[in-house]
Amino acid sequence: MNIWENKVIFITGANGFLGSHLVKKALYYKAKVIVLIKEDIRSSLFEMENLGNKSRIYRGDLSDSKLINHIFKNNNIDVCFHVAAQAIVGIANNSPIGTFKTNIEGTWNVLEAARVFGVRAMVVASSDKAYGEHKKLPYKEEASLIALHPYDASKSCTDILSRTYAHTYKLPVAVTRCGNIYGPGDLNFSRIIPDTCCSAIKARNPIIRSDGSPIRDYTFINDIGDAYFILAKDLLNKKINFGQAFNFGTGKPISVIKLVNMILKISGNTALVPKVLSKGKIKGEIDKQYLSSVKAKRILGWNPKYPLKKGLEITYKWYKENL
Repeated sequence: MNIWENKVIFITGANGFLGSHLVKKALYYKAKVIVLIKEDIRSSLFEMENLGNKSRIYRGDLSDSKLINHIFKNNNIDVCFHVAAQAIVGIANNSPIGTFKTNIEGTWNVLEAARVFGVRAMVVASSDKAYGEHKKLPYKEEASLIALHPYDASKSCTDILSRTYAHTYKLPVAVTRCGNIYGPGDLNFSRIIPDTCCSAIKARNPIIRSDGSPIRDYTFINDIGDAYFILAKDLLNKKINFGQAFNFGTGKPISVIKLVNMILKISGNTALVPKVLSKGKIKGEIDKQYLSSVKAKRILGWNPKYPLKKGLEITYKWYKENL
């Protein structure tokens, strides 16, 4: 049974990497899709696959509370996936106010509209960065949110606000804390996987901004898309308590240098040599960070289906065919 058919699903940041995949999945499920995009991005997966042709599009900024209220008031929204954000760590470090306005004020505008005009289920994107830096790894959901960098702090606030609305107003919301997401359609080449794939395709040595030692958990986009819909379904069916946070990751972290070399091996360009730019940690970024997804597996029945090698093979093939 397809529970999503004719459900009204509202997706913020719909032409971003994650947003595009959620739109694509919602359309596949024959939902009625409403999207908010800040500006047209011609190179996005959203545009490349003409996802807007089957969606109702609103254009504007998350900080425009009148627009957000209008969308909720006039569309009888069943499910909201709030994934819009300023997501680049470097930009956040250089422009914290803009990041806070989008990620924090934008989130309270969406939450407040959902509270006032009603929504049956809402999934909000936090991040593993919301935890800040802990010595005890992997991070579990009960770990404190002690972020000390601008992007990380904005996600901590997003996280706390969402859970506050669930606790105080019984809003049917849950929070996702994902590791690094990768896959087809990510055209942000400041990220290590898109940039390395591009370098391999163009036969140039990939650049590593750190010393190569930082450790992260990389999770394939299809697994994350599944996580969002599983979580939304359980909220709709009231199978889980509102206001919970869930980690989504593979639990198999890898260093940057090993990741880059794996991509080069997949590409067949093993003669290429990563160019390491730093002799130490990057200012404003966490050195080691990865998640425990035991709670998601136990409560939601979610398990990642794509091992890193398989996901990278699919991803590299996509870049080779589309760049």
